[in-house]
Amino acid sequence: MNFEVTPGMRRLCASVLGMEAIVVGLSTPVAISVGGVAPALAVTVGIGLALLCIVTAGLLRWRFAYVLGSLAQVLAIGAGFLVSSMFFLGALFLALWITAIIVARRVEGVTSR
Repeated sequence: MNFEVTPGMRRLCASVLGMEAIVVGLSTPVAISVGGVAPALAVTVGIGLALLCIVTAGLLRWRFAYVLGSLAQVLAIGAGFLVSSMFFLGALFLALWITAIIVARRVEGVTSR
């Protein structure tokens, strides 16, 4: 399958990752205050995942970054073990991630070869 990276795909996926970085970053204080998670663990997971999203958004001109972005979606769902609402929010961002890739490919006329 040909996976051509297009400018529209980069913009849409970077937008998803940018918003996701904000959400997972803000889940850190929620994990500490509401979830009773140890601050070191909450900061490592929340801020670490937010940084992964930001770095990945900057790398989206290369194909491997889309694998990293997909990994970030899985990790966001996994963050639900610290903050239960992240199960839902992670699934929502996964749906947005997949939709961004599909819509951009359709709009820009990229087909599989």
